[in-house]
Amino acid sequence: MNEKHDIDVGARLRDLRIRHGLSQRELARRAGVSNATVSMIEANRVSPSVSALKQILSGIPVGIADFFAAEEGEPEKVVFRAGELTEIAGGAVSYRQVGSNLRGRALQVMHERYQPGADSGKHLISHQGEEAGIVIKGRMALEVDGRRYELGPGDAYAFESRRPHSFRNIGETELILVSACTPPTF
Repeated sequence: MNEKHDIDVGARLRDLRIRHGLSQRELARRAGVSNATVSMIEANRVSPSVSALKQILSGIPVGIADFFAAEEGEPEKVVFRAGELTEIAGGAVSYRQVGSNLRGRALQVMHERYQPGADSGKHLISHQGEEAGIVIKGRMALEVDGRRYELGPGDAYAFESRRPHSFRNIGETELILVSACTPPTF
């Protein structure tokens, strides 16, 4: 069973923007993107990358995890079947989060997939907290503070997330890893 829980990103962004009393123009200004970008995402004419969505949400401010969280009032779930992970990004890089509502949680766990050559984005990532992960399949280049590491199946990493970092699939097959981040920052 591999059902995907689709979320209408455009509608969710529009609802969130309106709840915070922002016009498209004001959200675009705060996030440092064009008004057209916000408009096209809300109309579902484009599907934003994780980094683009994160940048737009910084104008509200709301984290990716909260953006994709289920509505409140849902009972606490303990077991998540493979098809129940929350897809927070698809395409060349897929991030599937354990649980949909991370409000009040200290830990975020994700199942990540990178197609050959795919990476975490053009810019190095940096945020508060710590993160760690284990490579399940494939070959990964990890850059932390300007230092590059190559990891294969069974290899793991752990570092303070405020150190600039990036991930890249350097293999010829899909890269699969399981990662954890505290606090939830996606």
